[in-house]
Amino acid sequence: MAKRTFSGFEIFLIFLLVLMTGITVALLSLLFITSGTIENHTGSPSTQGPPATQGSAAPQNSTPPWGPTTTQASPTPSTPEPTLFQNFSGYHIGVGRADCTGQVSDINLMGYSKTGQYARGILTRLYSRAFIMAEPDGSNRVVFVSIDIGMVSQRLRLEVLSRLQNKYGSLYRRDNVILSGTHTHSGPAGYFQYTTFVIASEGFSNRTFEYMVTGIVQSIEIAHTNMKPGKIFINKGTVDGAQINRSPTSYLRNPQSERASWFAIHPVSMKNTNHLVNSDNVGYASYLFEQEKNKGYLPGEGPYVAAFASSNLGDVSPNVLGPHCTNTGESCENANSSCPIGGPSVCVAVGPGQDMFESTQIIGRIIYDKAKELYESASQEVTGPLASAHQWVNMTDVTVWLNSTHTAKTCKPALGYSFAAGTIDGFGTLNFTQGMMEGDSFWDTLRDQVLGKPSEEIKECHKPKPVLLHTGELLRPHPWHPDIVDVQIVTLGFLAITAIPGEFTTMSGRRLRQAVREEFEAYGMLNMTVVISGLCNVYTHYITTYEEYQAQRYEAASTIYGPHTLSAYIQLFRVLAKAIATGTVANLSSGPEPPFFEELMSPLIPNIVDRVPLGTTFGDILLPANSTYRVGEVVEVTFVGANPKNSAENRTHQTFLTVEKYEATSDTWQITHNDASWETRFYWHKGLLGLSNATIQWHIPDTAQPGTYRIKYFGHSRKQDSLKPAVLLSFESTPSVFEVITTW
Repeated sequence: MAKRTFSGFEIFLIFLLVLMTGITVALLSLLFITSGTIENHTGSPSTQGPPATQGSAAPQNSTPPWGPTTTQASPTPSTPEPTLFQNFSGYHIGVGRADCTGQVSDINLMGYSKTGQYARGILTRLYSRAFIMAEPDGSNRVVFVSIDIGMVSQRLRLEVLSRLQNKYGSLYRRDNVILSGTHTHSGPAGYFQYTTFVIASEGFSNRTFEYMVTGIVQSIEIAHTNMKPGKIFINKGTVDGAQINRSPTSYLRNPQSERASWFAIHPVSMKNTNHLVNSDNVGYASYLFEQEKNKGYLPGEGPYVAAFASSNLGDVSPNVLGPHCTNTGESCENANSSCPIGGPSVCVAVGPGQDMFESTQIIGRIIYDKAKELYESASQEVTGPLASAHQWVNMTDVTVWLNSTHTAKTCKPALGYSFAAGTIDGFGTLNFTQGMMEGDSFWDTLRDQVLGKPSEEIKECHKPKPVLLHTGELLRPHPWHPDIVDVQIVTLGFLAITAIPGEFTTMSGRRLRQAVREEFEAYGMLNMTVVISGLCNVYTHYITTYEEYQAQRYEAASTIYGPHTLSAYIQLFRVLAKAIATGTVANLSSGPEPPFFEELMSPLIPNIVDRVPLGTTFGDILLPANSTYRVGEVVEVTFVGANPKNSAENRTHQTFLTVEKYEATSDTWQITHNDASWETRFYWHKGLLGLSNATIQWHIPDTAQPGTYRIKYFGHSRKQDSLKPAVLLSFESTPSVFEVITTW
């Protein structure tokens, strides 16, 4: 067969496709649930929260791994510095929740790195949930923030810490603040500074970056303002039927004696065909818990905050029916995750629901049900002093002691061939397979022509990984991957939280927990419970064991610092554990400070003026609701729309939609649902030359009361007159009114 030649432009496009296949990954089941009174971030008055009850948390051997706290409800203090009570045996605890959704259109969704998977609306809002714990005298405190985003970027963390320092001085610092992403694959991209992720995001979106930073800081501010006496309880249990290991052939390379372990869960129930921003299965678990505790509040409001944070989810999938060939139905559970006909692109993991919406609900409810059970039965109280330790480390140059006489080193970052294959949860767009142990001459030549050849040093260091992208040697326009990463531990009495800058596999997490526990014990801190918080502070892809690395499936090909990455992290976290145990944290060097890049690539999709069809205005109804519906049916209304990304800049409206019920006794309309409600969906349909439509759906729940309802749409349009700057104008629609009945 004759060889095909490619133009320079075709080569460039093919190479971009390779880059877009990465970052698919893993997540979760680390539970941190807190009850207390918080100030509602939308400005409505707070009320007394539920009575103090026992909390729950599962540290290890199961999911979810760590713990709820409970606080006694009291009126929200208005002073910026809360009064701490000296004669209290527990902790002082504050909780806060704030919107961090970002833009919901004209931006890639972060996680699958699938070309064309742009946000086109919203299923649920994304939230930052902050928890502050302080000793009774206020001498030490720690902050844990779980954020409904794919992962925390280094730029995001640095900006949050800067704003906290400007407001609170040295109270909240790099050592005592953990930022952790839940790893939803349905949140907006665009908030990164390293070139690999900027390319995957198709640019840096300052609009989304500012929205996220503001939400994270606001959640911490709310928690800070609402601190009060409380107690922390921890619990553990087994979650059945919610997850499978998606790389079992790699996992089985680990020693048999180590394989009896637990694993977390990946928020990838929503597939790479989804275009609605949402928090996926763990977000649905938070939604259920908060709705249960915050009776009478809309989603995202109310005093109770429930976070399901990420853990060592690297090789875990919620698609429990496993991988099957979509064309034949046969299993494709093999080392290459490939089908006899169609290859890896038709090997897809599915389940347990009929579609991704139902699967998300099923998995989320399984997690919620177990969490609620553990919460209600928890009796082991966490007590003891608080401590924290942090270092910045150059992960490209860590000397690892393999034993007393032999050493190895970490590598400059590189991605292997199987990185481009994706996983059974989201395959790559080109015909790469998992488990590739050799390169390909075509792709090698293409890479060499576009980016230059990788050095022999980096190829040798990463063996047996065949290097596809030598990102550690690519520095334009900025470095393609981070050299400087965070390692961090905070302790609350006997509970140690290790903040991991990436996605540990099941066995990697087990080994780290064991090593940290042993280090604490060696210096007198016995019976420590060590848990892993994933996707923290900076994103560095995956971390597999040395044995798993030899198989070179997706997770190993995405272990960017080479085969000894896990050993390096274990060594570094041992240093932090020893410093806490021996009281020598002050002697730790801070390490090399990471960069903060200012000039980043602008989004590829430009801002344009919104326009309306002749004779209409924004918010006019194009397709009204029917006159009558019954429970279980779907109400659908289409309006003249404007680009929803405008609402990430002008936040006059806090929702894109409301479902409202008419109350005859008071002659008022009461909001029953908003765009954070699982029962609503907001779709944006982009047209030409600034024209667009917005479709709102309400899936009427069984709990809906019969009566008169209406749906309203809220948005912002971009207007620009000649030679003047653009302005964003808020609008709301004409309501579409209908009746809900229980029977015909």
